[in-house]
Amino acid sequence: MSLDILNQIDRWPETAQQHLLALRALFHEVAQDAGIGPLDESLKWGQPSWRPRKARMGTTLRLNWSPDAPAHLAAYVDCKTDLASQMSTRFPGQFHYAGRRAMSFALAQPMPEAALRQLALLTFTYHRAKRSA
Repeated sequence: MSLDILNQIDRWPETAQQHLLALRALFHEVAQDAGIGPLDESLKWGQPSWRPRKARMGTTLRLNWSPDAPAHLAAYVDCKTDLASQMSTRFPGQFHYAGRRAMSFALAQPMPEAALRQLALLTFTYHRAKRSA
């Protein structure tokens, strides 16, 4: 993990850090299992983000914890996609949805792993899936 990401999450509460580390492992596992290839990790808009290294494969998935919503961890997708809409259809009630890009879940509850695994797969294969359709 990059030093930039580590420095950023160092300001987060322990529970949010643990969730991020678990999700980071899950994202890399999803990418490997789906044959997506390696993921680039970086900070985008000050938020840890993952994106397939291979061009035109998928889009960026970001995570963030904020003191404005301290009991939640949020996932963000590109607002020009229909990913949030797909997730709200497939997993109603799993997340709190905000607009076309944000989905959050409570840190005090078990992490919705199946939904987050699907979100990662849909996000990291978004452009490939569009070309196949």
